[in-house]
Amino acid sequence: MQTDPIADYLTSIRNAIKANHRIVEIPASNIKKSITKVLFDKGYILNYKFEEEGPQGTIKIALKYHPVTKIPAIRELKRVSKPGLRQYRDSKSIPRVINGLGIAIMSTSKGVMTDKEARKENVGGEVLCYVS
Repeated sequence: MQTDPIADYLTSIRNAIKANHRIVEIPASNIKKSITKVLFDKGYILNYKFEEEGPQGTIKIALKYHPVTKIPAIRELKRVSKPGLRQYRDSKSIPRVINGLGIAIMSTSKGVMTDKEARKENVGGEVLCYVS
């Protein structure tokens, strides 16, 4: 049986949003740190902090909610590429999420980036997840 740390990361964030938590703490890895930076840059999370305690460290993510209606900024997180079936796309066939309103996070040869940045850089790669 294989484990999928990225799916566990996304599930932890989804569960924290459903429980209306403000902060979620997740075991760190380099790919999770990169995904967290993309989520912060695109405005889906309020803030994040990397703590380097122990052998692995943790990522503390402050989730973002609307101040009045308390609706979360992240409505959907969906894992696309799985360990059993990897999803790779070239720069011409990168999918659009909700016709450009959401983002697809991709792992490319130039690092982890959104689908729009990958089209601009003209690079393809593995589609990790959809965020909307």
